[in-house]
Amino acid sequence: MRKPPALRPGDTIAVVAPASPFDRAAFELGLDELRSLGFQPVYDESVFARERYLAGSAATRASALDRAWRDPSIAGIVAVRGGYGTAHLLPLLDAAVVRSHPKVLLGYSDLTTLQMWQLQQSGVVAFQAPMLEGRLARGAAGYDREALLRVVSTPEPAGVIADSLEVFKPGEARGVIVGGTLTQLAASLGGRWAFEPPAGHILFLEDVGERPYRLDRLVTQLRHAGVFESSAAIVLGTFPGCDEPGGSPTAREVLADLFADFTGPVVYGLRVGHVEGPALTLPLGVTGRVVAGSAGQLLVEEAAVQ
Repeated sequence: MRKPPALRPGDTIAVVAPASPFDRAAFELGLDELRSLGFQPVYDESVFARERYLAGSAATRASALDRAWRDPSIAGIVAVRGGYGTAHLLPLLDAAVVRSHPKVLLGYSDLTTLQMWQLQQSGVVAFQAPMLEGRLARGAAGYDREALLRVVSTPEPAGVIADSLEVFKPGEARGVIVGGTLTQLAASLGGRWAFEPPAGHILFLEDVGERPYRLDRLVTQLRHAGVFESSAAIVLGTFPGCDEPGGSPTAREVLADLFADFTGPVVYGLRVGHVEGPALTLPLGVTGRVVAGSAGQLLVEEAAVQ
């Protein structure tokens, strides 16, 4: 697994829109936040392209990403937002370019599709991390600044990512961290770039706005695909907006039932991806450890950058 260079103060960060269009005011606030972190954001006018519910054509969006990876003056890449459309880009991207020019790529939600492609096709570490709209644009209310910089700017293991997770199943396990938004992982199955995690992995799952029966359907799809057979541990997000209208059943209750027969540790409540409040940053493709006793811990035991 190749690791990108650590981001340093003064580095240039390319801002791209691989999925849905975005709010311009949030875009500008996100740029200001990147500058406050010491980075120099850059973008080209194609980022403002619009095509129905997409931020421009697939060719436009893929070209922007490709240019960012190839440009030696660009140290990192951050998406404006998720939404929908990243899967359109996969046939147009060159995995060899990504492997030859490894860079920190920040995103979550629909970007899960790109991150799994990057891990599996290019062998380059990825990051479930804040994007501009809804996260960086909100400053401290939207993301954990210290957590982001500790993961992407420090060439040493990040250590404890979370230490007060709810324990569904006790135990301890170590493995390569993979995963992301549940909907995107399930949608990939059966396709050319299907989610195929390595044996003994730690699987992170999160989502937003999916009612309990939909979560059941998505988890069941992963189970039927055999994904959990090779999982050493399951780490679940907070699943905001996923409780049944009226309050019962809750997402938490349904997920606890769905993983009741899992043989390894299962923890719940990791504030990565879609969360209420400041989001943490989680590297993918590096070794981590889950310790689930009276409370659950997720630790990253391998540096994500060099």
